[in-house]
Amino acid sequence: MAADPLALLVDLPGVGEAVTRVREAVSAVHRHPAHRRHWPATAAEASVRAAQASAALDGGSPTLPRDGSVRDPVLAGALRVAQALNGLFGTWQRAPLQVLARLHVLAAADLSPQPALGRPDPSRDITIRLDGLAQLVTERGRVVAPVLVSVVHGELLALAPFAQGNGVVARAAARLTVVSSGLDPQGLLVPEVAHLRREREYRAAAAGFASGGAEAVGGWIVHCCTALIEGAQEALTIATGAG
Repeated sequence: MAADPLALLVDLPGVGEAVTRVREAVSAVHRHPAHRRHWPATAAEASVRAAQASAALDGGSPTLPRDGSVRDPVLAGALRVAQALNGLFGTWQRAPLQVLARLHVLAAADLSPQPALGRPDPSRDITIRLDGLAQLVTERGRVVAPVLVSVVHGELLALAPFAQGNGVVARAAARLTVVSSGLDPQGLLVPEVAHLRREREYRAAAAGFASGGAEAVGGWIVHCCTALIEGAQEALTIATGAG
């Protein structure tokens, strides 16, 4: 495999400029005094907001009950996933397929029968593409981080490897990639909120990525970069409240 199998994607229209804007937005987040002083608290808030938005995108409730009892199965799964991510970053870089299985167990525990948890749909031949995705994560070389994040996210949405919970799993895998790639090592960004606010555009762009056309793939990457930039703005909002 080439050191950077996704290098050509940076040359697609708008992608290079979007990547630059992402880096600038992330730098602004990391320079904020509240994130520098209180980042564990702001990262925890970002994680909860990400889970709520991700659940809503999969048809779940975006609202945390005041009594703390989460009855919505999609939201409960998204929150379980969010709580587990901190312990999965290292494994994600070494064994991403193992992590995907774990994410599905957490996301779909209240949605799928136990024998189906963590197991890709056996009726669909997607093993080769999942193995290829895993290789991208483990041998990322010089792949530009926002591009890798976009490809991981888009490929998992396109493959939909599990019977249920694929959206939550795909967005969690993207979040793992944002952190493990070094783009946002503290997990302060909340791109999931941006995806929810632009849900129609999100779904259209994801469908374009799945089609495989160069222009559509570039459009998906630009959409994901825009979500990262808006997720940086959400992180600054969190920082303002914490400061």
